[in-house]
This record gives sequence, C-alpha cells and structure tokens, in this order.
Amino acid sequence: MENQAGTMGEITGNTGQNESADLFFLGRIIFIIVVCFITSGITHDTFSMTNYTETEMSKKRKECVVLLHGLARSSRSFSAMENALSEAGYHVINIDYPSRKHVIEVLAENYVTKAIAECRSIQAEKIHFVTHSMGGILVRYYLANYSLGNLGHVVMLSPPNQGSEVVDKLGDFPGFYALNGPAGQQLGTLAKSLPNKLGPVDYSVGVITGNKSINFILSTIIPGEDDGKVSIERAKVEGMSDYLVVPHTHPMIMSSKEVIRQTIGYLHNGKFYRENAIQ
Repeated sequence: MENQAGTMGEITGNTGQNESADLFFLGRIIFIIVVCFITSGITHDTFSMTNYTETEMSKKRKECVVLLHGLARSSRSFSAMENALSEAGYHVINIDYPSRKHVIEVLAENYVTKAIAECRSIQAEKIHFVTHSMGGILVRYYLANYSLGNLGHVVMLSPPNQGSEVVDKLGDFPGFYALNGPAGQQLGTLAKSLPNKLGPVDYSVGVITGNKSINFILSTIIPGEDDGKVSIERAKVEGMSDYLVVPHTHPMIMSSKEVIRQTIGYLHNGKFYRENAIQ
C-alpha cells in the first residue's frame, strides 16, 4: 500500500508538473499573440493610393513635401507617411535633425532651410510641409521670418501650437533638460513661450491632433482631452484652415492609416475629409 501510495503521489506530482508546464506554455503563446496584436496596431502601416490617377500622380511629382519629426524622435517615425506620400507621387524629403541639441530658432534656420534648398534643387513647383509635434513649431518659426513664394499646404500632427502644460509643470525638474534639450523648454504655455510669440498663421494649415493617451501621468497635468503630451485645444493655432481630432496618441499619430489618408487629402484639396473624424 505504501508503494502504491508513493506511486500515486509521484503520478499526481508529475501530473501537476505537466499541467504547470502546459499552462506556462499556453501563457507564453497568449502573450506572443497579444504582443503581435498590439504591435500590429502601432507599427508603420502600408497605404494604398488607388484613388489617384496616373495624371494626378505625375502632377504631384512636381511638388515637394518636407517631413519634420518631433522632439526626441527621428525621421524613422515618419517612415509610413514618407512611403505613402511617395506612392501618391510627391517628392518627399524626410529630414533628420538633432531636436535635443539646439533651440528651435537654430533648428529652423539650419534644417528647414536645408530641406527647402533640397526642394528647390529639383525645381519643385510647390513646397508642402507635414510635421509632428515640435516640427510644426519649427515651420511656424521659419515662415514667420522668411517668405516662401511657392509654399503649398502645411499639415501639423499633434503640434503644441499654444505650448504644453507638461513643460510648465516639469520643465524645471532634474532630468527634463537632459531628455528634451533647450528646445523642449521653449514649449510652455506662457505668453513668453516661443509658440505663443509666433502669432497667427497666414497660410494654409491643417491641424490633426489626438484625444487618446498612453501616458496617464502626464495626462493628469493637462486639462481637458489630450494625447498624452498636448491638449486638443492647445494644438490649435489662430488662422488655421482646418482642424480634426482623431482617436490616436501623441507618439503614434503619424503612423495611423486614417491620419495618413487625411494628410494626403489636405495636401491635395486644402481640406480634410469629414467622415470618421471629430470636428
């Protein structure tokens, strides 16, 4: 009986171990599936421009689009947008600039100027801009100080056009400067902040901003709806031509298929499509 009991105990123990192993394996499979599902929503989507005719795309090849990423990002963040714009027939210049090393004035002088020179080198008939976050402030600064006769349309994604409360609250904290550089400290909401000193825009600007956040700590600092960095109200700029709020977050808004579609629509028509968007 003791041997039988011992044997039964070994069987029970082995069964428990097998069940635990099976559960662990199943858990890993579920984890992989969930990760794949999540990342499929935030990686760069492909985008088809089947609505464009060959004639329209040929015409667009004479137009240049400058992409300007946001603070502490790189040109890779605009990969999906770059591919879609190229497919639509635009000549695309996706600028990489050291957003954390200089103030906005220096960044605009050095890198917006460089991008425009590249557009002129291909004799572009129109020069458009598509920006994310602080990239929009670089364009505003440049166009407030220099004229651009063949300026087309400007699309700003999640721009801190009236600054961000995050900078007001955290700008003096240790580590903020190291992470965001001198330009990051220029993006507060006070009247003396650079975005608020630039004044209204007098050219075609369409703003798309998000109302979803994955940074709930920063969202507690920001009043009203926000994207985790900028409130939907402070994304607005006086004089803008069109404005949309979409259900996306600040870091990933530029990779959304719908945002890419709306961006190309604005560059093409000077206005956004109104379906599936909050006005």
